[in-house]
Amino acid sequence: MRHHLKSTVALSALMLAVAAGAAQAQTRGSATAPDVAGTAAANAVEGVVVVANRTPQPLAKVGQSVTVLTLPEIQADQELVISDIIVRTPGVGFSRNGGPGSATGLRIRGAESDQTQVLIDGVKLNDPSAPGGGYNFGDLLVSDVARIEILRGPQSTLYGSQAIGGVVNIVTVDPSRPLQGDAQVEGGSFGTGYAKAGIGGREGKLTWRLAANAYTSTGISAFSERRGGKEPDGYRNQGVTGRLGYAFTPDVSLDLRGVYVQARNKFDGFSTPTFSFGDDAEYGATRETIGYAGLNAAALDGRLKNRVAVQYTLTQRDSYDPADAPATKVFDGRGINARAEYQGTFAIAPGYAAVFGAEHERSSLTTSSPAFDFPPGLAPTKAHVSINSGYGQLQGEVLPGLNLTGGLRYDDHETFGGHTTGQAAAAWSLFEGATTLRFSYGQGFKAPTLYQLYSIYGSIGLNPEEADGWDAGVEQRFWGGRATVQATYFARDTTNLITFVSCPFRGPLTGRCVTQSNGYYANVARSEADGVELSGAVRPIGTLEVTANYTYTHAQDRSPGAATFGRELARRPQEMANVAASYTFPFALKTGVAVRYAGRSFENAANTTRLKSYTLVDLRASYPLPHGLEVYARVENLFDKPYETAFRYGTPGRAGYAGVRATF
Repeated sequence: MRHHLKSTVALSALMLAVAAGAAQAQTRGSATAPDVAGTAAANAVEGVVVVANRTPQPLAKVGQSVTVLTLPEIQADQELVISDIIVRTPGVGFSRNGGPGSATGLRIRGAESDQTQVLIDGVKLNDPSAPGGGYNFGDLLVSDVARIEILRGPQSTLYGSQAIGGVVNIVTVDPSRPLQGDAQVEGGSFGTGYAKAGIGGREGKLTWRLAANAYTSTGISAFSERRGGKEPDGYRNQGVTGRLGYAFTPDVSLDLRGVYVQARNKFDGFSTPTFSFGDDAEYGATRETIGYAGLNAAALDGRLKNRVAVQYTLTQRDSYDPADAPATKVFDGRGINARAEYQGTFAIAPGYAAVFGAEHERSSLTTSSPAFDFPPGLAPTKAHVSINSGYGQLQGEVLPGLNLTGGLRYDDHETFGGHTTGQAAAAWSLFEGATTLRFSYGQGFKAPTLYQLYSIYGSIGLNPEEADGWDAGVEQRFWGGRATVQATYFARDTTNLITFVSCPFRGPLTGRCVTQSNGYYANVARSEADGVELSGAVRPIGTLEVTANYTYTHAQDRSPGAATFGRELARRPQEMANVAASYTFPFALKTGVAVRYAGRSFENAANTTRLKSYTLVDLRASYPLPHGLEVYARVENLFDKPYETAFRYGTPGRAGYAGVRATF
């Protein structure tokens, strides 16, 4: 608590220093409004990022560690699943329980997979019906995505609960012409078929966009074929996205956005009749509904910009096991998040800006496991909880090229009470932008989930998970910006981690095991992570482009008195690396190779089950045709490398895909 108080006081002092500099700057001349129009500005301008400060900012002024993937980079990668693209960026690892559509978790800088905050077009995503409340990337396809931003490190000051590892901000296509459209068709190995089409426009006061996609695959065996799996576990996914914007006046506009996804996947696991892991007939059905409505209004000649919005997400998950007659449904869950928010941005003076806001969130849960209920016929678990939040952040260029940022947030949770987080960052651009020094410190927290609070294993006395993290790095540009290298050191200490405590099957029951004999959730764990991220890019040398990154992460259990104290955290490779190179021939054929390496890791907390290191090689090619057409093809896992990201779960071998894109 003393350390937390000191951090908060220091951050408050930094905010006052930035504010004092802004007051002095105000006396030097009138302010012009910064470009805070939204994500459209970031899509249109190279080197601009939204996720770091919740408003478009040049990367040179951002002190946090951010990676931005633009539409050309996403299309060049050719992958259809977003997690397969994000995992190629620094500091990001992942695990998947089988083939396409299987449960997929991302881990940023060694944090837990449910400690990543995910946003789609500004809407915060998580599943309140899941025990950890995290987001499953398994059903998230590229579809209509135009931009992906990955913000690393604790970021709860602006993003609230869950942002301990970092934030993934996904932006869909925003039309820029009166009428524009695109389509894509792809097919390949494992009976894979994919189709996508979108159309929209921006003219006068109206902006609109509608897109739909469909994906199907016979899949692979979720139970690894090398361990005896035989039957393939198929997957299908259909989705639609839409947006509508209308500018009533130059200063007042309305934004409406929506996403709907439905998916069905077969998977393998512990069959309920035998409780043995292997091939079985289980399958799951998921439906996700995402909605956003926002009203934007500017005042004071555009210096003050306001946004009032409501957000809604509904995640419905059902699992079935035909072998478990008569109760074939083994799980059903329904999680709802309803949010109302206000955000303001104010151009205080030239080079100085403030971001501030308030949020109200109400989450609800309905879940049951009919096949495991004892006695049979138990009523579903139902619960809800609210949290109210307020935040503020100041950013200013206090010296030429030196930008400082400081922010504070307060959250009032109806169960555990109040919680304060803060952050500070500095970016110093030197030698006419050739060198940029960065430093950031941030605090994160994750509120106990509804399942951890109110299920039969829960406790309303749980406290939030908390984290303090920092990083420092340097970016150096060469050859007029055509070549860039970056190096960053990071560290994070996470306390009050909530884990499931098992009760003994035999012997006397004591303590909470008397009333919760199957086990319970408690704040008993702690972890530490530190490491180094290195990256570089050369683009272009003529028609050759090369990018590479390397991450070393030392993430370990520091739970006092635990048998696993000092052990590595599960499914966190210490070393990860990516290299990609592309070459465009004079006759317009573009070819590329991508190499991804993941070092060895462990499946369990005791570090007794090892996951071997692996290296995957992919080949890509594309060729433009007249009339906005492009044909492309790729080979994944060229050398048919066997590997596991999760113990006993299968991964695809060598596979080939080809497709065509059209734009107008």
